[in-house]
Amino acid sequence: MLAVKPPQPSSSAAVCSLQSSLLTLAILTLVSFTYLSLKSLHSPSLQTSIPTPPAHTVQVSQPQVSSDDDGVDDDVYHLPKMFKLNYEEMERRFKVYIYPDGDPNTYYQTPRKLTGKYASEGYFFQNLRESKFFTDDPDEADLFFIPISCHKMRGKGISYENMTVIVQNYVESLLSKYPYWNRTLGADHFFVTCHDVGVRATEGLPFLVKNSIRVVCSPSYDVGFIPHKDVALPQVLQPFALPAGGNDVENRTTLGFWAGHRNSKIRVILARVWENDTELDISNNRINRATGHLVYQKRFYRTKFCICPGGSQVNSARIADSIHYGCIPVILSNYYDLPFNDILNWHKFSVILKEKDVYQLKQILKNKTQEEFVKLHHNLVKVQKHFQWNSPPIKHDAFHMVMYELWLRHHVIKY
Repeated sequence: MLAVKPPQPSSSAAVCSLQSSLLTLAILTLVSFTYLSLKSLHSPSLQTSIPTPPAHTVQVSQPQVSSDDDGVDDDVYHLPKMFKLNYEEMERRFKVYIYPDGDPNTYYQTPRKLTGKYASEGYFFQNLRESKFFTDDPDEADLFFIPISCHKMRGKGISYENMTVIVQNYVESLLSKYPYWNRTLGADHFFVTCHDVGVRATEGLPFLVKNSIRVVCSPSYDVGFIPHKDVALPQVLQPFALPAGGNDVENRTTLGFWAGHRNSKIRVILARVWENDTELDISNNRINRATGHLVYQKRFYRTKFCICPGGSQVNSARIADSIHYGCIPVILSNYYDLPFNDILNWHKFSVILKEKDVYQLKQILKNKTQEEFVKLHHNLVKVQKHFQWNSPPIKHDAFHMVMYELWLRHHVIKY
């Protein structure tokens, strides 16, 4: 009887078994090395062995913006880091040439005065000569200033028609005498006027309006103001009668306040709708001085929201008054390009309404929570410095903000 042999594994099966064993061993080895590597990264001895860069090593980092050291606060600017860097560059490089032509005793070169509701024009004329931006070398100038003051013409009783002729003759004389205008057709030239007559006085020079930079207090879209070219000049009535307000929210118990002339449709409606309201302090005329000393200004101190409707123009000196006295400005104008609007986020320190919102004015203001009001108020204090003129000018004041706007616009000029 033959013995039966057990079946022998085939050679292919043996090979597969060997491959499986090798694969398993490889996986275990990889896992072990991975574990040991990760453990070594967290080893205290290895961490302490990593050298730290010496103190003099230059490290690349993003620019930091701090309200403590440079006066630029993240809350009120659209692009705070960009503003800080561009502002510093402006201070280092920006130069403006002032045409020397024109008798200062007439309508040229010097301001009429530094007081009143058109003081912004006068301060700019004076500040530019006081600043490091002024140069008497036209070859190093970025922009050219046409120093004609329509406010001075108005003060001397010049009619609108004669103003137009005076401005036209002056500018045309500059064109014929100097080569600078013709290089850019006036795109690197600018003039400044706060009185609205200044806008009308340039009507005889369409190329001046079209090409040059207009720095005006009445920046309304519906009267030819071009936002990307022109600059909104803040209308500031200086000197202020009382010190700046701020950080005094507990004293502000009146919801809203306005008093003034009814010299526009929106003011007439505002007075008619809200004059007798018990929560809004609305007067249909200016407050008589006989009622007491600085009564009008003192009302700003105790009010949360100060209504700023447009008058004969969209602008109003009441906006700067409200900011100075710590009262949240409520902008009630259509087509108004607010001063420094491309730098400052006005929604962070004011309430911006259309004229049609006047009928819901009280409810809109009452809907603001105390927390929202406090935040608006604190931000308002941060921007007060931007709406103050000084002589000589100081960093971040109204003059420097206007110069910054001009600096931004000069970059688009090629010649």
